[in-house]
Amino acid sequence: MTTTPTARPKTFKIGGELEINRLGFGAMRITGPGIWGEPEDPEAARQLLRRTVELGVNFIDTADAYGPDTSEILIREALHPYAEGLVIATKGGNTRQGPNRWAPVGRPEYLRQAVELSLRKLKLDRIDLWQLHRIDPKVPRDEQFGVIRELQDEGKIRFVGLSEVTVEEIEAARKIVDVVTVQNLYNLSNRQSEAVLDYTAQHNIGFIPWFPLATGNLAREGGVLDSIARKLQATPSQVALAWLLKRSPNIIPIPGTSSIKHFEENQKAADLELSDEDFAAIQRLLE
Repeated sequence: MTTTPTARPKTFKIGGELEINRLGFGAMRITGPGIWGEPEDPEAARQLLRRTVELGVNFIDTADAYGPDTSEILIREALHPYAEGLVIATKGGNTRQGPNRWAPVGRPEYLRQAVELSLRKLKLDRIDLWQLHRIDPKVPRDEQFGVIRELQDEGKIRFVGLSEVTVEEIEAARKIVDVVTVQNLYNLSNRQSEAVLDYTAQHNIGFIPWFPLATGNLAREGGVLDSIARKLQATPSQVALAWLLKRSPNIIPIPGTSSIKHFEENQKAADLELSDEDFAAIQRLLE
């Protein structure tokens, strides 16, 4: 498809109410290898989380499956009591069977338990944004959406998001619960969710691309991405993030890392402006 660059707002309002800076932080990598257990240096992870807030991040994305539990607990230990305006988004409905092993479970009683436990681990009275990590194909999806709506009605969830879904699944969910964000795999080298991105943009639904830094062969030395990065005195990863921020005003990238240095490098992309010409040059590589 032909993509036209848009004006690049610095913020996005989740659900039309929660205004966040568009470059957030994904807290998956602060766990152990295979997203399993504690990191090698838990205190370094807590220092990283504090640094994200110091540099203006006010949207942190996590999940009960990261560890499991480890990421949510570290966030509480590092940042509670939370600064005003800091949005902690979490996810539930994906279970763990060991390092790098994941399996969706969407039974209503399990999803209710996931929300209740995330409230305890994060030390929150209400989760600002709770996302269904995966739709469980073994459970009627309307039952999954229904219990999420119940939890929202009970005041335990403020806003609802989905993860790794199609346009049809978003529309099915919206018949039962208001969906304000979608989190799908999307980056310069994998744009299979273009239709979902376009749909969310049309409906003012936040689009949270996970694995946003992947550039594949596009970042090869001497290529267009490398040339643009050198011209802007930036890294290819920073250019990739700037491209996402310019691609559509509803995109909320959440690059994750376990390194303060890497985080600070990523964060500089918030102020990196791609010209329309540079955007178009990258776009031609994708067509």
